[in-house]
Amino acid sequence: MNLSSRSNRFCTLFQIRYPLIQAGMAGGSTTPALVAAVSEAGGLGTLGAGYMTPEQISAAIREIRSRTDRPFAVNLFILPEPGQGPHEQEQRQKADEAWRLLAPLREKTGTREERPPAVWSESYREQLAVLLEERVPVFSSTFDVPDAATLAECARLGIRTIGTATTVREAAALEEAGVDAIVAQGSEAGGHRGTFPGDSDGEPPLIGTMALVPQIADLVRVPVIAAGGIMDGRGIAAALALGAEAVQLGTAFLACAESGAHAVHKEAVLAARDESTVLTRSVSGKHARGIRTALLDELRPLDSRLPSYPAQNALTQGIRRSAAKAGNPAYMAMWAGQAASLARRSGAAQIIEELVRETGEVLNRLSGQKL
Repeated sequence: MNLSSRSNRFCTLFQIRYPLIQAGMAGGSTTPALVAAVSEAGGLGTLGAGYMTPEQISAAIREIRSRTDRPFAVNLFILPEPGQGPHEQEQRQKADEAWRLLAPLREKTGTREERPPAVWSESYREQLAVLLEERVPVFSSTFDVPDAATLAECARLGIRTIGTATTVREAAALEEAGVDAIVAQGSEAGGHRGTFPGDSDGEPPLIGTMALVPQIADLVRVPVIAAGGIMDGRGIAAALALGAEAVQLGTAFLACAESGAHAVHKEAVLAARDESTVLTRSVSGKHARGIRTALLDELRPLDSRLPSYPAQNALTQGIRRSAAKAGNPAYMAMWAGQAASLARRSGAAQIIEELVRETGEVLNRLSGQKL
């Protein structure tokens, strides 16, 4: 048994060889070189473009296409347009207070900012316009459901779509909207939770991958993509047994040769253990999983006084960049999943090759066993 595309619905639909997706980790980790290497090796590479300007997205797409003619995806965060979010005035007031509260951290890291950022995020609509103009093979999204007009235009242009769900309810909304496939993001996943608006400020639903995947697979008709804590062939085989038709791996590629993650971040991932990560809202205003650092610890007591995403994310960005520039892991946000200790230094193509081999070995071993 193997991961051949011949019998896999997801592979047929997305025209790839293996049902393996490299997650669209925003913030620079998913370089064009990484995306292209994964796609060239038979998987689906994904550019994490949530924090990129439209011009940067366009340039990255061109570079990916110069490296591969295979399908790839671009992932965006579905957010209100800058200045148009719900409770905007309230968030502005909290952001002003948070700016004052963060002064000691700016001083510790040598962050030179005279005033808080006026704009908290890029325009999702302007980013999306680039994807449509470039006719990228796959548009993947998180944080909400793409609107009907967007999905209709993607269908007209031949662009496949992937949505992200952290609950069965969110998966149902994505299928009803018309996405081609759904990522079931378990609580083990690194980085931001894909939880929809309304659940971002309170405790997010933290349903584990093993519990979430079969429940979503039983409900929806489109292919389900398992994500969260999957790092090797054992995890892939388990996801397939649960009803997933593909898997998405993020942390598994963080330390690879083509990853754009900071060298300090890569080393922290490779040195991580099962208890190394925590879930935090304080860094960005939205729950995310990362390796525990002084930044996370010092922000935690301030949590109730901090604004929501993307305001808080913008307020701490300068601090995190200053720390990264100095190679100071204490004040960096190093997102990673719960199985980070299984990460590898290999090149992306070699990781894909190893994942395929490992999965085949696990499936063959299990096919000969009886209960």
